[in-house]
Amino acid sequence: MARVSQEHLDARRRQILDGAARLFARNGFHATSMQDVLKEVDLSAGAVYRYFSGKDELIAAIVKEVLKEIHAAFADVTRQSPPPPPDILVGLVMGRTLRVWSSLNVEGEPLFPRLIMQVWAETVRNEELALVLTDVYTELRENWVAAVEAYQDAGMMASDIPADHVARTMIATVQGFVAQQALFGAAPVEVLQNGLRGLMSMPALRPQA
Repeated sequence: MARVSQEHLDARRRQILDGAARLFARNGFHATSMQDVLKEVDLSAGAVYRYFSGKDELIAAIVKEVLKEIHAAFADVTRQSPPPPPDILVGLVMGRTLRVWSSLNVEGEPLFPRLIMQVWAETVRNEELALVLTDVYTELRENWVAAVEAYQDAGMMASDIPADHVARTMIATVQGFVAQQALFGAAPVEVLQNGLRGLMSMPALRPQA
């Protein structure tokens, strides 16, 4: 009975988080009230406040879940050494993350990129969330550095380029792809993969002085 009860509690918490995430993605954190959340998930105030004390706690929970999934996906993909090439690695991570949040959509349009944009904006004013984001970013960067060093050791990538520079660029590429989707509409992950593959195909020629 206890296990069933816990499953029920977990399902209810998931229901609240998904409903709140849809609202936040559509309307933004500050334009969404707890009353809006109650209406969206069709639950009483008591049922929702049993899990979350208020909107800030809901926001924090969603942010941590998003970042946790991205981190877990990257960690799984980079277990082998060397990891898959950057275009494949990024595709696997992005594909898994988007699938996990695939239910976050309106009429087939994915809302996850818009939610991510809201998260980034919220961390500018929320010091607690900023610390969480910084910790995850630092760990992701360290993981990317390790992946780049593995590429270099395997002769897959030029060794005279600082691994940290490549790590920052790859993270920025993914962030930019997410921002494009939020601003200009959905695009399949293959677009990002093909773009990376095209850049990787260029010969390593340096401009003459």
